[in-house]
Amino acid sequence: MMKTTLTTALFALTALTVSAQKTTYKFKFGKADKGFVTITPNTIYSPGAYGFDNDSKPQIVEATKKDASLIGGDKPFFFSVDVPEGNYKVTVKLGGAKDATVTTVRAESRRLMLEKVETKPGESITKTFIVNIRKPEISTGGKVGLKGRELNKLDWDNKLTLEFNNAKPCVEEIDIAKADDQITVFLAGNSTVVDQDDEPWASWGQMIPRFFKPGIAIADHAESGLTLSSFKGSHRLDKILSVAKPGDYLFVEFGHNDQKEKGPNDGAWKSYTESFKYFIGKAKEKGMIPVVVTSTSRRAFSDSGKVKNTLGDFPAAARKVAADEGIAMIDLNAMTADFYNALGKDNSTKAFVHYPANTYPGQDKPLADDTHFNGYGAYEIAKCIIEGIKLNHLNLEKFLIDSPHFDPSHPDDVNTFSLPLAPPSPVLKSATFVKPDGN
Repeated sequence: MMKTTLTTALFALTALTVSAQKTTYKFKFGKADKGFVTITPNTIYSPGAYGFDNDSKPQIVEATKKDASLIGGDKPFFFSVDVPEGNYKVTVKLGGAKDATVTTVRAESRRLMLEKVETKPGESITKTFIVNIRKPEISTGGKVGLKGRELNKLDWDNKLTLEFNNAKPCVEEIDIAKADDQITVFLAGNSTVVDQDDEPWASWGQMIPRFFKPGIAIADHAESGLTLSSFKGSHRLDKILSVAKPGDYLFVEFGHNDQKEKGPNDGAWKSYTESFKYFIGKAKEKGMIPVVVTSTSRRAFSDSGKVKNTLGDFPAAARKVAADEGIAMIDLNAMTADFYNALGKDNSTKAFVHYPANTYPGQDKPLADDTHFNGYGAYEIAKCIIEGIKLNHLNLEKFLIDSPHFDPSHPDDVNTFSLPLAPPSPVLKSATFVKPDGN
């Protein structure tokens, strides 16, 4: 009884603290302006406040207008502000400089929000996107069982972090406001879905925000090495259900690590199917819309030169779950096989983490990872997900932007693809250069 009372009191105190936190900000970079918080290159982030973060050293950029002042430079920089959990509408005013600028914006752990926004000399462009912020604490009790590497992850801290990158990134204003009216798409999965913290790894889960206009928030709760059962066991499903509302979505992709479980009740047609149906049942109870996503294929080619299945019955089991439950299914397993086949056995390495030693700082050994994707691979697979949304005619379809028909059998040319490399994350800075654990 005493423990229950203390727990209730703790959550009440936490709720009171959160309610007292500010959820709306208007920042002006460079010069002071009425109604704005003035930010200079010397405004450094500190807990409970806002400012430049992650060792950023931005500069004042010469503006076209005499009364304007901008922040930018020739290197990426981070800006953070402490906010409570929830969805936030972020509006940025980019450009305005005497010279042309190109700015790519990521949020939290390298979620792609804006891609290569170009401005001509003197031109300013305003863009708006939605960022989901989450905390480990669960309102219904307990907290998410984070792995050690997640303790320094930007996705789980107390702040909203924006990364400004590309050739001469430049920002004049940032407006941040809590937005409780967004449809939230929750992602449950493993390392093929997770917000990968550092180059050269990437996942489709951190690329798809770029393809949605305001109205949709992407909440990527995936984590490396997890199965359906360990995702549930670490209270990640509890976390999703505690903040989800009717009309939100739950996309579920598992299989790579579930395949490794060898207990008497394990397997595609036993615990995997049972757990999948449990997730779907819980989502439906909450009024959510569950979507089955079959596992991405591994880069494994047969002697005939075509992709072969290395996931056993797991993709088939996921398809059957969707059919049994009468819900939408995105066959990412088949779509990624088409993607790799289109590239060919040798050229498909360009979609994966295949790099010689010393390509990246601290990487003293060659990388030959046939499961995890680089930026190009993750971006193309995100397009597969978007195409799956359209094929299923999900309500999300009306919020899509920059998403013409995509055929994975005819992918974008890898030689014309580029995204600016992100600086090392706090996760990498606190550890050695290692690949994601598991899948």
